[in-house]
Amino acid sequence: MILTGYLLSSLIALGIIFIGSRFLWDPAAASRDFGIPNSPSPSTGFTGWLAVNGTRDIVSGLFVFLLMANASPRLLGEFLLLASLIALGDAAMVLRAGGSRTAAFGIYGLTALVIIAAGASLIDAAN
Repeated sequence: MILTGYLLSSLIALGIIFIGSRFLWDPAAASRDFGIPNSPSPSTGFTGWLAVNGTRDIVSGLFVFLLMANASPRLLGEFLLLASLIALGDAAMVLRAGGSRTAAFGIYGLTALVIIAAGASLIDAAN
């Protein structure tokens, strides 16, 4: 069970690092694909805000690897449960902005469920 949790955690970490990196190297596409309709075209100021989001995502992924490297499955599981709130918050923001329900639930909701499953499996296996 711990191996499965670590595998899912690795995929989650790599995915969020990739997504965060997109906000740095292709902010227009990352902004468009986030799911908020009528997002402004990237300008110097807006690109700066996108970089903040990208940095948050990259560091979140690195936290997962840090916890994995320190062989703490329970703490990693607890972190993942809290980190699922980021995906749920993203879903809420997409819905609040009038974005696609499919994107909100299909991208961010599903991501939150996978993160919760990984976290719960790690906590359960550590007990």
